[in-house]
Formats: sequence, structure tokens, C-alpha cells
Amino acid sequence: MRHLTPLFLVALVMMASVSTAQASDKLYLYTENFPPYNMSATGRAFEHNGTNIDGLCSEMVKAILNNTDLDYVIKLRNWDYGYNRALNKSNHGIFCTTYTESRAPRFKWVGPLTRNLWTIFAPAGTDLQIDRLEDARGLRFGGYRNDVMTEYLLERGYEVSALDSDDLNPKRLELGQIDLWIADRLAGPYFASQQNVEGLEPVYSFNDTELFLAINLDTPDATVEKLNAGLRKVHESGMFEAIETKYGL
Repeated sequence: MRHLTPLFLVALVMMASVSTAQASDKLYLYTENFPPYNMSATGRAFEHNGTNIDGLCSEMVKAILNNTDLDYVIKLRNWDYGYNRALNKSNHGIFCTTYTESRAPRFKWVGPLTRNLWTIFAPAGTDLQIDRLEDARGLRFGGYRNDVMTEYLLERGYEVSALDSDDLNPKRLELGQIDLWIADRLAGPYFASQQNVEGLEPVYSFNDTELFLAINLDTPDATVEKLNAGLRKVHESGMFEAIETKYGL
């Protein structure tokens, strides 16, 4: 076996270091099936490639990234999985994430990307009238784990039956397994139509909130600054308004 020269060894170490640095600098961004904000373009539950991920927020994030030199991967998973990856791993993030005071110190933030309106849905044909959230106390909500709306209700003592995904909640509401369903005003009807559930009644809306890209705290500030600079360019070019208009906002 021939001996490697010291110069060759140094070159190998440098190449390995560059390769490792490039891999560690890559951004891994997660989202969920939450139409029309984020969704699979093929109808699958999960996607491994950003080209198969569509929706308002997805288009915003891609437009931002296209205005940077960052290397990235976008994947579609369930919310709980993506949220915990973003919370615990450097250079990982999740969108669209509602910005709240309790979440603020857990992430670095890019945005806002858009807004949403929290809405309580009741079954078709309901005569239920809700003038304030307190009117729904004692009723059983459908929600999903680690979602900000579910957390909000639980923190205030409301009963929430939470699943790993929001997909089944419209059907559960139709079948009487839950009394109410809390969802986004724009996204709720999309989910319902996917489950062939029609006529759900939006009986109360509140908390007009902002949605962001949330980045793990250990991610370099320079990376987050590039993303926010990319967002500014999206605004300046008129692309931001064009994307929102496309989705009816």
C-alpha cells in the first residue's frame, strides 16, 4: 500500500471540511397539507420535493429563496413532525407558522408571509349562535396537535379532541363526534371539500393573525437575514401582492 503524502492528506481534509460545511449550511424547511396555504400538488400525504408542494405560503417561501443564494430542501410532512424538527435542529424551519408571544422566543422569524383568521365551524344546518368565544365553553372542539389554535383553546380550559392532522375533523364534525371545529377561515372549506363534507357553518371568527417562516434558534443570523432580505425583494417586485391575489386575499 502506498503512503499518502502530507500535502495530499491536507487536501483530503480540506475537501471533507468543505463538503461537511456545505451540507450543514443547507436549509431544511417543512410544511404541512394546509390548503390553500400549503399542499401537495399530487394529492399525496407527504412530499419529499419542493416542486410537488404548492399553495400560497409555499409560493411565498420559494419566491424568497429564489432571491437568495441559499441551498435548501422543502418537504411536506405532518405538522407535529415538522414543528419538532424546526424546534430542535439547526438550519431547520417550518411554515406557515402563526406568530404568538409564547412562540416568539422559540424561533427566529421570517415574515410575515400572509395572514389568517381563526374560525369556529359548526355542522350544516346548525342553529348555534356564538357572539363571543365564551359562548362555546362546554362544547367539544376538534383540533390538531401543536397547532396554535388548539393550544390557545387548551390554555383557556376548552375541551379539544386533537389529532395528528386536521384532515379528519370536518368528517368528525359532520358525524357528531365533535361539536365544533376550529380552523382557518380560508383553509377550513378546503379541508371539508376534500372529505366530501358540505355546508359547514362558520359561526364565529376571531384572532386575525400573521403567518411566518419559523427558523431554529441555532441557525446563523446571517441565514435569517438573507431570508428577510429575500422577502423585502419579493415585496419590492410586486410578487407578494400577486401571490396573495392569486389565492383570493
